[in-house]
Amino acid sequence: MEFLMEFEVNIPEGTPGSEVEDRENAEASAAARLVDEGHLVRLWKRPVASGETRIVGLYCAESKTQLDGLLGALPLNKWMHITVTPLEPHPKRPGGRHGDRALAEKGQP
Repeated sequence: MEFLMEFEVNIPEGTPGSEVEDRENAEASAAARLVDEGHLVRLWKRPVASGETRIVGLYCAESKTQLDGLLGALPLNKWMHITVTPLEPHPKRPGGRHGDRALAEKGQP
């Protein structure tokens, strides 16, 4: 199954900068593992007001339960509000599981 995710990160006021940096580094490592495992397909940064962070991502998981486990293990999870939208393939969608063949041939994921 594919899921469209929106992550809103809210760092608690008074959190030491070193903790923020450690968690952000750990989050980057966790995201790289999810990419390697085929769960994280793509991420985008969504324009929002200054000082806010919103990330949109395309994830794959066998079920919502598996997705919840993957997200629960993220180092920034306790600082995130996550919106999950399950996706279904469009009946006229060209190409394979993660986009159409033409994009892949152009080198675009």
